[in-house]
Amino acid sequence: MTKKITLCLAGLLFMSNLFGQDKSANDITYKIVDGDTLKLRLIYPDNYKKNKKYPTIVFFFGGGWNGGTILQFEDQAKYFATRGVLSALVDYRVKSRHKTTPYESVKDAKSAMRFLRSNAKKYSINSKKMVAAGGSAGGHLAAAVSMLSGVNEDTDDLSVSSKASASILYNAVIDNGPTGFEHKRMGEHYLEISPMHNITKGAPPAIFFLGDKDKLIPVSTAYEFKAKMEAVGSRCDVFIYKDQPHGFFNKGKQENDRCYIETTREADVFLQSIGILKGKATL
Repeated sequence: MTKKITLCLAGLLFMSNLFGQDKSANDITYKIVDGDTLKLRLIYPDNYKKNKKYPTIVFFFGGGWNGGTILQFEDQAKYFATRGVLSALVDYRVKSRHKTTPYESVKDAKSAMRFLRSNAKKYSINSKKMVAAGGSAGGHLAAAVSMLSGVNEDTDDLSVSSKASASILYNAVIDNGPTGFEHKRMGEHYLEISPMHNITKGAPPAIFFLGDKDKLIPVSTAYEFKAKMEAVGSRCDVFIYKDQPHGFFNKGKQENDRCYIETTREADVFLQSIGILKGKATL
């Protein structure tokens, strides 16, 4: 059983309820639904060449499906740009801004994956090396795009797969069952939206980061997820960080934020091990 106990410096940068103020030229509309225009922001790899295809990481922010900002994983995206990776920071519908439920959030996440895969040539994406990543509720979405067969937007082309090649899960909500996170909010259809209850053969390899002081996601949940993944022949690496709370992986104001560095480096090593990245991590 994979387990790593790491002592990390504190330094949390929790998500805000704003989409983000910087309106860069790389903001792209991927979906218009119920009058809402949803965008994603592309962060291109260093020394980008348009005619080349790049491994791509699709990041989903956390915030309990209530709020959040696409900027949560901007630091990770900028690091992976130095490693020749294209990243997408995805906005999606949340309760505070759109009066929606987690089901709409899942639909948007899957729409974003399909949009990027359908436009892989246009945006220089290697569609065979698309990774889904996210924290907390965003981690739920990162797992959901690959594991949930239902919960799709009616306007999506279902012939285009939303499945990722791998998942990077930062204290992810992966259990919405009776003893899991926000079970009542999911309602009677929780089996359709809970990743833990939809692990099947062919589930993409995953890496799961969690602090042992997380008040929302028990350590036992990570290991149950790992056991169920391995039961169907899929890989799941679990890293537990000593004395760390929910959101510990966010880059803080300190110059040397060890938790951010260590989780990013481990994610890099994981992606190397499954053939998505080459060379050594530079953190």
